[in-house]
Amino acid sequence: MPSPTYYVSTPIYYVNDAPHLGHAYTTVAGDVLTRWHRQRGEKVWYLTGTDEHGQKIMRTAEANGVTPQEWCDKLVGEAWQPLWEHLNIANDDFIRTTQKRHTDRVQEFVQDLYDKGEIYKGGYEGPYCVGCEEYKLPGDLIRAEDGTELCAIHKKPVELLKEENYFFKLSEYGPKLLEFYEANTGFIQPESARNEVLNFVRQGLQDLSISRSTFDWGVPVPWDPQHVIYVWVDALLNYATAVGYGADQARFEEVFPADVHLVGKDILRFHAIIWPAMLMANGLPVPGKVAANGWLMVGGEKMSKSNLTGIKPQDLTSHFGVDAYRWYFLRAIAFGQDGSFSWEDFTARYTSELANDYGNLASRVAAMVGKYFGGELPAAAADGAAEAAVQEGLARAAAEADRRIGDELDFQGGILAVFDFVKQVNGYLTEQEPWKVAKDESDAGRARLATILYTAAEALRGVAVLLNPVMPDTSQQLWDSLGAEAALGSLADQRVQEAGVWGALTPGAKVTKGAVLFPRLEEKPA
Repeated sequence: MPSPTYYVSTPIYYVNDAPHLGHAYTTVAGDVLTRWHRQRGEKVWYLTGTDEHGQKIMRTAEANGVTPQEWCDKLVGEAWQPLWEHLNIANDDFIRTTQKRHTDRVQEFVQDLYDKGEIYKGGYEGPYCVGCEEYKLPGDLIRAEDGTELCAIHKKPVELLKEENYFFKLSEYGPKLLEFYEANTGFIQPESARNEVLNFVRQGLQDLSISRSTFDWGVPVPWDPQHVIYVWVDALLNYATAVGYGADQARFEEVFPADVHLVGKDILRFHAIIWPAMLMANGLPVPGKVAANGWLMVGGEKMSKSNLTGIKPQDLTSHFGVDAYRWYFLRAIAFGQDGSFSWEDFTARYTSELANDYGNLASRVAAMVGKYFGGELPAAAADGAAEAAVQEGLARAAAEADRRIGDELDFQGGILAVFDFVKQVNGYLTEQEPWKVAKDESDAGRARLATILYTAAEALRGVAVLLNPVMPDTSQQLWDSLGAEAALGSLADQRVQEAGVWGALTPGAKVTKGAVLFPRLEEKPA
């Protein structure tokens, strides 16, 4: 049974380095999704955070001559949290796996599994990728030209590890997981990700090593402190510990489980297999949906720190602006699919769709209301078939955007629905030629001009509401330009599902021509 709160999470990100575009892509998607649901009037909880334990973090800290905790504190304080603030991410919580509110609860969860007989002691020997923090199966490896076995994701040699471990009886949960997937066909998205997980589970699951004994940077196993809890078991539990597991039962029941876990496809198995199995083993509800986004590609390579294609989001926001950044990746790439980024594509889309289509429309309408009606929005007095088409277009765009973004996580489809409507309004103005109608000073001419400009302004009112979750700053600028605050109240209080209801903007509203929403781009920086 779903909780009363719409709960969305991102992965918690490793802090071995500063964030790149790939991390920001998932986080912006979660922000748009949760802002959308807030504007539906729903109670929302948006969680992100950082994963700070494990061998990879320990080695990175050692290489930089500091303790792991010092390294994590520095990266979180100077890189991760400032970036989310810069990108206007409205997360409700930021959890760090080194926080006591998390580590204490992780020990309790694992102790419960141990007490229930779900964990046993054994030994393991096999290839391990420190970058993934994962023991690898033969099918997860590729061979270099010299025969060295490499991690297929990081393209780096795996290490052969042999150590004493504790194991979770994951193999027993294969049939239960398959039954669950069958009963909940929308649990894993997109369909290609679902098929991958189904095929993997059908081949039979191996028990999961849930501890490490060759290093100590992690949460100690409560009954055997010579071991630390496997970093992925530790990390996955953030989705429960952050919302009150073991500490605030009422809060936990109000929020848990997550409605949507947003993850990169390279960590899909952890979230779609290990996480629900752990929850089943402890008698807890499983999440509503695990949505795997694709990889961002640059020059045909997955964007990552390890292969040097990582680009800082600030490199782009300083040139295009934060709102355009938030818009571009969700508009240009179908969520769930791999997508390529290029500076040239961003520039072309910015110029064509944001500056020319949307920004120019907003500027023209405000300028004409100012010129012909002294900045006071006139009342529509001569509606006809052309106006009816615009009204129907807004209703259609609002309904489609709400369904695609709010329900289907089809950010691209929802954004395109709004921008198709922007194109329709531009076409309407081109056809109606208000600058020519303005030359007719008769009562009929004035009524016609008033109708055209009210129609265009009211269309922009709907666009401002629909784009607010995607581009909050420029949407607020447009809202202010239309004089909507005085008549309709805060933009954040406007319901996206009601954005298509025509006639909300009040005649007499003070329309002002503010700053250009999307300024002309300067030359690409060297």
